[in-house]
Amino acid sequence: MAARILIASSVILVILAYLIWAPSVIAPSPEVAFVKKTISSHKIVIFSKSYCPYCKRAKSVFKELNQVPHVVELDQREDGSSIQDAISEIVGRRTVPQVFINRKHLGGSDDTVEAYQSGELAKLLGIDTEDADEF
Repeated sequence: MAARILIASSVILVILAYLIWAPSVIAPSPEVAFVKKTISSHKIVIFSKSYCPYCKRAKSVFKELNQVPHVVELDQREDGSSIQDAISEIVGRRTVPQVFINRKHLGGSDDTVEAYQSGELAKLLGIDTEDADEF
């Protein structure tokens, strides 16, 4: 009898846990959906804040490569903080900038500059570095 009660209690707990957590797993928040759609819709995406010196540094790398990224300035959006939370959910970082190339997360400012200096960024973008300006 005690075993049946234990099994029934366990089943109820599993069902309750599913009902509580499943909606967030099944349907992402509107902000997560926005981030994912933005990343999938553009070759280069930078989630940025207009006043941030690290963001300016990352954006300047693409200018040197004669590339125009799609920039989302989080400080200029009412939902900017929620989008930043969504980015954190997706990549595990809440800092800006966060740079994506061809739907893949490159990283922040230091990662972007490092990829530029090593030539990896030009490879990811499929461009000839001779066409780029010097950084």
